[in-house]
Amino acid sequence: MDRKPELTTLCYMERDGKYLMLHRVKKQNDLNKDKYIGVGGHFEWGESPDECLKREVMEETGLTLVSYRPRGMVTFVYGDPEDQIVEYMHLYTATGFTGQMKECDEGELVWIDKDKVFDLPIWEGDKVFFRLLSEREDYFSLKLVYSKEDELIEVSIDGE
Repeated sequence: MDRKPELTTLCYMERDGKYLMLHRVKKQNDLNKDKYIGVGGHFEWGESPDECLKREVMEETGLTLVSYRPRGMVTFVYGDPEDQIVEYMHLYTATGFTGQMKECDEGELVWIDKDKVFDLPIWEGDKVFFRLLSEREDYFSLKLVYSKEDELIEVSIDGE
């Protein structure tokens, strides 16, 4: 079987102590259905992580990033070994953007106080990288392994 990893970007845009979150309520068959996540998505052929990030943010929000930085690489592993999905996600934060925010066809865009994010329906592993984003300034590597029942069963930070 020829399996290839998914390549994605995810950005948490920051303003006034809040993150811009996407409440995923509009797409059918959505792995993230009803969860809150950042904005981003899958690479198009030949794109760099930065190109993918800027395109996805524009497509989902209508905003143009002008100040952002890479924060980490998150490796997601989902499901049983025989049908596992692997995703390498480039994680960013952004503090500068221009333009007029538009409605997103994947969900509702909402500014959420950073201290309220953990109260939202988010993935267990997202709590780990939110903690790393708040505690660390350096680039990190994070591996999150989920069972097919969406249970977080392994966490590895910087290979440990």
